[in-house]
Amino acid sequence: MLPAPFPTRREIERLPAHLRRYVVDQDHGAYTPRDHAVWRQILHRLADRLKDTAHASYLSGLAATGISLECIPSLDDMNEKLEALGWSAVGVRGFIPPAVFTELQSLGVLAIAADIRSHEHIEYTPAPDIIHESAGHAPILADRRYAEYLKRCGEVGFRAIASLEDQAVYEAIRNLSVVKEDPAATAEELRLAEERLRAASASRRYVSESTKASRLYWWTAEYGLVGDLTDPKLYGAGLLSSLGEATHCLTCEVRRVPLSLVCTDTEYDITRMQPQLFVARDFDHLFEVLETFEATLGWRRGGDHGLEEALHARTVNHLVLDGGLELTGKVVARIPARNQLAPGLGTAVARLEGPIQVSRNGKATERPWNGEALVAFGSGSLPSRGAFSLDLPSGLSLTGFRVGEYEVIHVRGHQDGRFLDLPSWALLFLSAKLPSVAGGPADPGAWDAWFGDHSALAEGEAEVQARSRKAMALPPEVAALYREARALREGGRINVDRLRALQSRALEHPAEWVLLAEVAELEAMR
Repeated sequence: MLPAPFPTRREIERLPAHLRRYVVDQDHGAYTPRDHAVWRQILHRLADRLKDTAHASYLSGLAATGISLECIPSLDDMNEKLEALGWSAVGVRGFIPPAVFTELQSLGVLAIAADIRSHEHIEYTPAPDIIHESAGHAPILADRRYAEYLKRCGEVGFRAIASLEDQAVYEAIRNLSVVKEDPAATAEELRLAEERLRAASASRRYVSESTKASRLYWWTAEYGLVGDLTDPKLYGAGLLSSLGEATHCLTCEVRRVPLSLVCTDTEYDITRMQPQLFVARDFDHLFEVLETFEATLGWRRGGDHGLEEALHARTVNHLVLDGGLELTGKVVARIPARNQLAPGLGTAVARLEGPIQVSRNGKATERPWNGEALVAFGSGSLPSRGAFSLDLPSGLSLTGFRVGEYEVIHVRGHQDGRFLDLPSWALLFLSAKLPSVAGGPADPGAWDAWFGDHSALAEGEAEVQARSRKAMALPPEVAALYREARALREGGRINVDRLRALQSRALEHPAEWVLLAEVAELEAMR
């Protein structure tokens, strides 16, 4: 009998293939002695600072999710604990695509950035790291109501429609986080990275559903406060994992306002501490705002609203037709009907640019079609094969020849006597209603298998280079001092001679303030 896989490997194997591509091994042994010291310094300080200001689940939630204050946790240890909460964790590198992050979260999987911040950014870092993702997000999962919210929030983010420019913003944020954590990055590289993010943000033609969903997530799961407006508790991961934010958020410099749907219209800046935060009454309040927001999305509204969102986005999304058939593609045109055909639907025909994927219940039914697709709205019927002529209540008249289940040729269209510019060869679908228009492909796995960039790594070359530079920035003799400090602390009674020798050698490296802090603690323990 083969041995049972390690907990993290088991969780990875459960993931769909298109998500596994973004997962990386943690390689716990690759963390340097300074990395573990950075973790220890931050976690001890946070635990002390947050004991009276964090949500009641925080301190007990650390242990409940396999997180120690002493050293960087292994994902295997975390997964053994998270299983009891209905969650799991996998390692990733940096900022993964938003659709991947939100889909993982909707499945109850925490995407844990495997890297750890440098000692220069111990107070705050804009880059995802294991401190933020594990010690920030995991502990509050011990609260079942909040854990449920996090999954629901992931699903909403996953279903929201993203614009073409949202991708440019994501790439710019990822680039900036890499540059900020690269010890060899120049001032010019940092300036260009910041300018790139400003330019990408300015390029947005409108505020997409996906952007609004990310704002809701930011102001709740990342930077949320809960409780009384005058004395709230911290629950957002960005607050719980940042020494600077954990203190700053409760000062008079930060304006605190009741949580409402206004948060989806409120921008944020990842490069600085937040000047305003939203306060939820309790975790039930999170659901109230989430459900109100969800009701505004094309995913729930469908109809003309969903089509317009997809049309503006210029991205791949999917339509759910009457009867449950799903079409994935880019909506490129919507021709209005002469009157309303159904509640919220006044469209005669929608035109989709290929490739087109047909699916049902989230599972592709055939290989993608490389041409265009037409969805004509209204009741009607087509012959299984042969010529057809169709007059719909929308004022749309269609003629053509049906050669396959959906394939039609020699298509001609008129509306109230006006000729319509339609593809002469396409897939044609009839639907009386349009229940939903949601972000991304209906079957992400099948879409990824056909069109995913399988040559791309889960991490970019810049991230590999930055991590290599961070490792090389720790001289072997300094690493040895960090190891000696840990050995003295874990050895029980502290040997005075060894401590004095360590103090003397540590003072030769004044820039290693984390090391000096570790030595000072040892002196206090003596």
